[in-house]
Amino acid sequence: MGIKKDPNNPSFFIVQYSKRHPLTGVPISMRRTKVKTMAQAKRVERELIIQMEEKIRQKIIPTWIDCIERFCEAARDRGLQEKTITDYRYSLKAHTVVDWGERLIDSISSSEIRELIKDKVGHRSPSQQKNLLKFIRAVFTQAMEDGHIVSNPTPNIKFRLGDKIKKVLTEPMVKSFLSQAKNLDVEWYPHWCMALYTGMRNGELFALTWDKVNLEEGTILVDSSWNNKDGFKSTKSGDDRLIVISKSLLPLLKRLKFENTGSHFVLPRIDKWEKGEQARELRMFLIGIGLEPVRFHDLRASWATILLSKGVEPIKVMKMGGWKDMKTMMIYVRKAGVDIKGATDCLDFHDTHQPLAKVVNFDASSRA
Repeated sequence: MGIKKDPNNPSFFIVQYSKRHPLTGVPISMRRTKVKTMAQAKRVERELIIQMEEKIRQKIIPTWIDCIERFCEAARDRGLQEKTITDYRYSLKAHTVVDWGERLIDSISSSEIRELIKDKVGHRSPSQQKNLLKFIRAVFTQAMEDGHIVSNPTPNIKFRLGDKIKKVLTEPMVKSFLSQAKNLDVEWYPHWCMALYTGMRNGELFALTWDKVNLEEGTILVDSSWNNKDGFKSTKSGDDRLIVISKSLLPLLKRLKFENTGSHFVLPRIDKWEKGEQARELRMFLIGIGLEPVRFHDLRASWATILLSKGVEPIKVMKMGGWKDMKTMMIYVRKAGVDIKGATDCLDFHDTHQPLAKVVNFDASSRA
């Protein structure tokens, strides 16, 4: 390291700067020749120092795309479900890689994150914006744990999240829907019935086996689920729960058990179900019978709101549905109108003993 005269040409200086790689210990050198003056040589030396630091930083600090993969690997080691990891990776690559892919992780600022959220998902729902911000924050948190950055630049952004359920089927809609599905002998009829009578999630219905159904006691034990990434696994909350079987559902369950003697699964296997096309099939059928389409997952919301509207205690619906906190449950309470039911019964502005006024129609002929 240093400045010295060129032995082959004393009219010039040679400037050289060396530094060991902080991780490998291998020395890295940078050199300039034919520098005319000492003043110029000192300026060149300062430039080499800056260039060397940047060169080493680029070898040590990973790019954004590398950090996404490192986060996914770490998440897998922590036991995160493969489907969840896939969701993270897909969203991050779809919305961030074009802008940040080859950027070093420590070069991305809070203002850039804020701007990216606005540009990429600003037109979408607040929940989607919040999810992308959560995914970005998770990658930076992993980079901190790996020692690549000293602080997480992800800003705190407040999103105005509503508590709206996208759509639900009312009780009359459900009766019409199931009646027509049964009359038309639709292969999905048992699956739709089970979803609407139990509130079970799609993956929980797929994983349900006969050893979890107690027809004598009238209960279903929900302790497992399924998705096409992780296969069979525990429920979303990780907890087991019991669902009381409706008397109206018992005949269907008994028929299924009689017909499917060769399978330990409660619901018949449908090829389109295994391919994840249950939402599309439901939507097409509802449109075909003149009802507004809903997602398969909205059958669960329909189950909850109908139970609540019929006076079932929210805590019971929450336990059978597998919701872990009352805050989530209150979304369905409000949707069903349970929290305001009867609130106006105390209003009485009319004297019921006083005869009502009679409206007389005056037209041109009566005035003549």
